[in-house]
Amino acid sequence: MKKRVSRVWEWGIERLIQIAGILGIILVILIFFFLLRNSLPILRDFALADLLAGREWRPVREPPRFGMLPLILGSLYVTAGALVISIPLGVATAIFIAEIAPPRAREILKPAVELIAAVPSVVLGFIGLMVVGPWFARSFDDIPVGSFAALGSIMLAFMALPTIVSICEDALYSVPRALVNSSLALGATRWQTITRALLPAARSGLIAACLLGLGRAIGETMTVLMVTGNAAVIPRGLMGFLRPVRTLTATIAAEMGEAAQRSEHFFALFTIGLLLFVITFAVNTIADLIIRRSEKDIA
Repeated sequence: MKKRVSRVWEWGIERLIQIAGILGIILVILIFFFLLRNSLPILRDFALADLLAGREWRPVREPPRFGMLPLILGSLYVTAGALVISIPLGVATAIFIAEIAPPRAREILKPAVELIAAVPSVVLGFIGLMVVGPWFARSFDDIPVGSFAALGSIMLAFMALPTIVSICEDALYSVPRALVNSSLALGATRWQTITRALLPAARSGLIAACLLGLGRAIGETMTVLMVTGNAAVIPRGLMGFLRPVRTLTATIAAEMGEAAQRSEHFFALFTIGLLLFVITFAVNTIADLIIRRSEKDIA
């Protein structure tokens, strides 16, 4: 009797998990079609190439301009700067936690890094706006204002760090210990073992961690809305990091409440949302494929 109840219970749990997975897929598809439906009206009036390559975002002028190039480049600048900071720091932190830190320190550091993800983005944006940005403006003459692209990169790097550290650490732990022990037995130092044996073996997982960190950074809204200055201009060269920019996500958050329902501006914002959906979906799909390939190689 107990075995029969256990089997029924197990069957029910499996079906619930299966239904949850199917509902998740259906929800993603519905979101895609909802964004696509509300993007089609603007695509009938403006060519997609003109929207993506347009150099002016001025939705309230006559005639309106919906050029998304400044917004796309602003997102790329902020995200690229965040990855330049968070990837080396995240990989180094994961290596330290997984291979170097003593067990007691590891028990403290791992939850501490994961707790960073619990900090609300609006709090980080407030810190950047009121503390970090003004400090940069006072300390460096080349920065005319306290809100600029590099400040958004710094805040986003802090937010992407838990994702990168957690997945990198899992990738390092998934490498068979026999490989590490064999390297040490052959006379390699710990650093040589990490750089020449451990990291190459965990390469796929590390790349996946970086891609997921990219997806986390490019989809952030509140922080970049508060600290990047929200100037819809095209950034140029390295000095573009020291000038105000506007990202795709910040544009939706700042203007959706002011756009008239069913207007061209309204539909253009949905087109931005569709573009963000496609970008994040592609990044996460590539990361998932890399993780699966890594698990297959290890197996």
